[in-house]
Amino acid sequence: MSMYRQLWLAIAISTLLALAGSLLASTLAARTYLSEQLTLKNADNATALALALSQKQPDAVDIELAAAALFDSGNYELIRVTDPEGRLIVERIADSGDLGAPVWFVRRFPITANPGEAQISSGWQQVGVVRLVSHSRFAYRALWESTLDMIVALALAGALGGYLGSLVLRRLKRPLNAVIGQAQAISERRFVTIEEPDVPELKRLATAMNVTVTRLKAMFDEEATRLESVRREANCDALTGLANRSYFMAHLREATQSDDATGGTLFIARLAHLATINQSLGREATDELLRRFGKVLDEAAGQRLQAVAARLNGADFALLVPGMTDAVGAAEGLLAALTQEAASFLPEAETTWLACGRFPRGIELGTVLAQVDAALAAVEAEGRNGLRIVDLHEGDDAPKSADEWSRLIQRALDQRWVRLVSFPVISLPGGLMHRECPLRLMFDEDGEWQPAGRFLPVAERLKLTPQLDLAAVELGLAELAAKPDLSGLAINLSASSIQSPAFRNALHALLRRHPATQRLWLEVSEAGALAHFEAFRALCLELKDVGCQMGIEHFGRQFSEIGRLHDLGLDYLKIDASFIRGLEANIGNQSFLKGLTTIAHGIGMKVIAEGVASEAELGALAEVGFDGATGPGVRE
Repeated sequence: MSMYRQLWLAIAISTLLALAGSLLASTLAARTYLSEQLTLKNADNATALALALSQKQPDAVDIELAAAALFDSGNYELIRVTDPEGRLIVERIADSGDLGAPVWFVRRFPITANPGEAQISSGWQQVGVVRLVSHSRFAYRALWESTLDMIVALALAGALGGYLGSLVLRRLKRPLNAVIGQAQAISERRFVTIEEPDVPELKRLATAMNVTVTRLKAMFDEEATRLESVRREANCDALTGLANRSYFMAHLREATQSDDATGGTLFIARLAHLATINQSLGREATDELLRRFGKVLDEAAGQRLQAVAARLNGADFALLVPGMTDAVGAAEGLLAALTQEAASFLPEAETTWLACGRFPRGIELGTVLAQVDAALAAVEAEGRNGLRIVDLHEGDDAPKSADEWSRLIQRALDQRWVRLVSFPVISLPGGLMHRECPLRLMFDEDGEWQPAGRFLPVAERLKLTPQLDLAAVELGLAELAAKPDLSGLAINLSASSIQSPAFRNALHALLRRHPATQRLWLEVSEAGALAHFEAFRALCLELKDVGCQMGIEHFGRQFSEIGRLHDLGLDYLKIDASFIRGLEANIGNQSFLKGLTTIAHGIGMKVIAEGVASEAELGALAEVGFDGATGPGVRE
């Protein structure tokens, strides 16, 4: 039974006991009063009758006539007159009749009164003794009616008291629910503070919990700041703050070869004649030029979701933009910005050589680098500021029109040409944690199954991802129902889907209809979750009651934003493959990831590594505290 109901029950029982006690006390007091009044009445009436007879020098006939006349008035139960020797002169006894109150009431509350007695005399001579008992039916009726009136009055008082008690409990319930909600949120790994209530006891409790949450947040933020510094030291260029070569190459490898890769565009910019510039301008001015060069690329990356800017070596910079389609215009704008920034240092000299290449998913990393490097060499050979673009798309991979893409995707959904493929996610002690299941589409009945990276970027632009994500969740739930021994199954949700309240409502309704949601893992990419944070927060809170696991994939690129995740109640994080690549030899990333897993475990989240490619990487994960791993090097 809830505390609120217990309090209400306690108030109700206390009120009933108080009312019952008051009723009993008032009834007993009224009975005592009536008994005393009857006793006085008996004495007064007996005295009055004896005095009236004494004044007449009565004989037996007079006494009998007077007693009969008095008895016939109906107010007496007994009138008896005896002579001085105790012989009966006259006696009148009334039938019990109707007492004016229920029989059970009369038995529970009997009214007892002493009979009245008085002597009849003639002069100094005693004639007899009068014994008189008044009828009690009037007293019982009065007592019963007063009890009924008291019941009504007490019932009204009880109802009023109950109403006031309800108001008090309702006033207490709001802060009590707030405190309970805060405690429940902490148990769900959501660290929130609440307004302190006015009730002193609850205020002390709320204050203590708020202080605890604030301290946890402060510790969380302090450790996150330290780890962000470690991450930048391990993965960023010290001079420009851009990604370093190893970190950038890991991203580029993922963009070309991972299952959900979408292809994209690679830009490589070179600051011309760096050695000569360093000699003419000096080290400090050259460093400032390099910083400004890097700032232009960093600003360009900030305008594109999941773009990464890097400094590859002394003079070479790179920019990777996944899924980019307008490469020509972006390249021309980037060249103009870089040239303009360098012109303030070297107004008459050539300063910027830029090459870019658009590439599809699945192309070899070496091919992309070789083609773009060749284009950069061609620009350098021209001996002036310039740009060269290469296109690595071939044949069937050429982009289709939006209408054609829409038709193909919609037909695949209508014809149910959709399926999930499965990749194992293992726990590091051993055993299957769950299976990661990206969506595949087939565009015609005899066609090939297309990976998510092929159609998702277009589906995002056409706002078709809610239909695709619901189809994937339905397939996942069906597989969980068909395989009760399957430990779990993970489905990725698109960022554009979670922005839609209609999608979130449809997803919530779908999950509530299935009993297998305890084994369903739902995840959103870090970039999508942080770009649409309020929508992601709403999704996390709305799905708490269905019991599925909620997490973020590709986590770590925006680690500085981790402080925003403290009140979401996430169950797990999947760490981006760029931090895992070559982990066994990267001391900086080992320190960063060890701190990250410590923070995550401290608030009850599992940590899973993505893109594990070798036994060496898999072995290094346990040392830094990972719970699980997935990738091409992982086997069940």
